[in-house]
Amino acid sequence: MSTVIDEILGKIQALEQDLEQEYETQRTQFRYRLDQHKVLFEQEMTIRHRALRKSVMKFWRESELLNFITSPVIYALVVPLVLLDLSLSLFQLICFPIYGIKKVPRSDFIVIDRHHLAYLNWVEKLNCAYCGYANGVIAYGREIASRTEKRWCPIKHARRVRGVHHRYYEFDDYGDAESYREHMNNRR
Repeated sequence: MSTVIDEILGKIQALEQDLEQEYETQRTQFRYRLDQHKVLFEQEMTIRHRALRKSVMKFWRESELLNFITSPVIYALVVPLVLLDLSLSLFQLICFPIYGIKKVPRSDFIVIDRHHLAYLNWVEKLNCAYCGYANGVIAYGREIASRTEKRWCPIKHARRVRGVHHRYYEFDDYGDAESYREHMNNRR
């Protein structure tokens, strides 16, 4: 990989660390802390949050009709998402040990914690749990797919691809046959 690309990736990693530092600052501002993956708000903040909770009836009255019409379609996706989740877990359980690929911790990607927010009513909590699960399953799948891709076909595409995973930059350049053969022999 070129030195320029290495430098850019280094800057990206530094920016990600800065971003995490800023999130930590916000945790202090909103007066909560994480204790072994559990969110703990200061009591005064919890009381303030409960005061801001909107009743379910008011929430429904203020909702658009389209929200009610499309909600069955949205929530119907839970079935394929659960099937995808199970399939991904089974895939990596069977295949990853065979090829020496490190398993993806599901709990690193599927995080459902917004239901602890006192300012959300039960409908909002359900919606947040659904979105946390759906996006988590997709991220979990992407991580499994990226580890699989790194093992079997680590070649960049000829044209630019949006939203590539972080391993993509380690892949061999499109058209670099010698590097590909050398790396594949070393990987296997």
